[in-house]
Amino acid sequence: MGVAMEAWGTVVAILATLMVATVDAKIYGRCELAMKLDKAGLNGFKGYTIGDWMCMAHYESGFDTSFVDHNPDGSSEYGIFQLNSAWWCDNGITPTWNLCHMDCRDLLNRHLLDDILCAKQVVSSKKGMTAWDSWTKHCYGHDLSEWLKGCNMRVKIDSKKMNS
Repeated sequence: MGVAMEAWGTVVAILATLMVATVDAKIYGRCELAMKLDKAGLNGFKGYTIGDWMCMAHYESGFDTSFVDHNPDGSSEYGIFQLNSAWWCDNGITPTWNLCHMDCRDLLNRHLLDDILCAKQVVSSKKGMTAWDSWTKHCYGHDLSEWLKGCNMRVKIDSKKMNS
């Protein structure tokens, strides 16, 4: 009976750890996220609008801060903007450039400032928003005004033209 109780205690400890790890995650509502991104100065940053950021984040993560995606090359993508472990953060597994000087786990909570600062670095690179395939496929050249409809925000909507 002691072994069964010990095993049960281990299971409870593991479940408690998993629950604590995900407690700080958040799936943002559309308008709430748009306002946060605007407040953080992303509207007009490098010529991109809140509509660009919203569209990209929707197709990358569904506005879910805890979303992790694993790639065939062994790298993973983290958080609301799906920042890649080979380039932007360190997950302790993938060889990385860690250009944002951060732990990938820090991208999985509700606190977006570090995600935004890192995403600004991505957009400041030569590729701009084309670094996200989803932006190129779903957002570039599209009417992005729908992303802010009903959000009671006055922001620029016209998207930047892609660099050739």
